[in-house]
Amino acid sequence: MTADKASSWVYAEEFLGEDDVLLAARERAAQLGTGAVLPGTGAALGVLAAAAGARAAVEIGTGTGVASLYLLRGMPDDGVLTTIDAEVEHHRAAKEAFAEAGLRPTRTRTISGRALEVLPRLTDAAYDLVLLSLTTAGGMLEAAPEYLAQAVRLLRPGGVLVIDHALWHDRVADPARRDEATTAVRELGRAVRSDDRLRPALLPVGDGLLVAVRR
Repeated sequence: MTADKASSWVYAEEFLGEDDVLLAARERAAQLGTGAVLPGTGAALGVLAAAAGARAAVEIGTGTGVASLYLLRGMPDDGVLTTIDAEVEHHRAAKEAFAEAGLRPTRTRTISGRALEVLPRLTDAAYDLVLLSLTTAGGMLEAAPEYLAQAVRLLRPGGVLVIDHALWHDRVADPARRDEATTAVRELGRAVRSDDRLRPALLPVGDGLLVAVRR
């Protein structure tokens, strides 16, 4: 990345500030050692949720609720976010953030469990947006094709698929990077790009945001 591009990236990340609720959720993420979307990614999530008019959304990987807050703020007031995480402690922290944000309990449905066991129980074509936050935890990258299949199944026509960490710490664009994790993320991107059911774009915000509309 050139100096000018690096400066532009930093400027974009800082374009919208974060309030105390988001900052507190981000601090909990640091304390628990779990990831949180960068501010530029969060801002994009809010815009995508608003543009899609997302009244029903699924988030795979709750963390401490940073991405959840951005999504919920972009969704209509009657929108409901279903968020899935295997760690009960993460959900506890996220619920604290939701309460601090003044969100009604009916706006969120938190489900504890392995996502690949939970997702098949959700209804086909019933969701306006699905967010998948990639991680090495729980074998997610190895099972990325399964996550993609489930996400596409859940989306209604015109629904939006969002995959965070799609540039995987700036490694995906470097052909010399051939480690297992980078290769898995690269292959997931190719799968999205080649799927005739999806119209994709790769956005260089945060750690890379792969978005696609379900045809």
